[in-house]
Amino acid sequence: MLRLHGHELSGNSYKVRLLLALLGVPYEWVRVDLMQGEHKQAAFLALNPFGQVPLLEEDGTTLSDAQAILFYLAARQGDGQWLPADPLEQARVVRWLSTAAGEVRQGPESARLHHLFGVKAIPIERAQEKAAFILDQLERHLGDRDWLELDRPTIADVAVFPYVALAGDGGIDLAPYPNVLAWIDRIQALPGYVPMKGLDATAETQP
Repeated sequence: MLRLHGHELSGNSYKVRLLLALLGVPYEWVRVDLMQGEHKQAAFLALNPFGQVPLLEEDGTTLSDAQAILFYLAARQGDGQWLPADPLEQARVVRWLSTAAGEVRQGPESARLHHLFGVKAIPIERAQEKAAFILDQLERHLGDRDWLELDRPTIADVAVFPYVALAGDGGIDLAPYPNVLAWIDRIQALPGYVPMKGLDATAETQP
């Protein structure tokens, strides 16, 4: 069985949990206590020298980085629903994985780290500027479509969704972005959707 190492407040851990739920794939949840620095201890660093969650384990093999894990899980299903086989379509989906690791991380994710977790080293004004930029891009992009690519949900949506939906934790108001809010609603209505603490008042802190 798959083992997913992560933390319940980590948006990157959550995006992997979400895809596993949408795929209906069973797994074992292994909580890593980030607040106590467990991810920087020798036992965890032996699994992932980068000292980051999420981490996926399967049959003695480990895979780190949320975007890489999403790609792997979608590809191993082989039906093309969440990751297309066509090279051009696949590139369009992967582009959004890069956006999740780039503009979304620099904007909404960084603002959340500053406000919710007290990471004052993050320049909040810069994070807010980056957040406004990517939210404006998403608002325009979603103006004539329901999903980020291919007219269906893919790992592009799963990768970008968590930290955009959690923008309020970073003091960012999503009210000016009705297309983004409608997209969030569509993701939350997907069969198999599981919530995360901060995205749903009834969310559990563990799977």
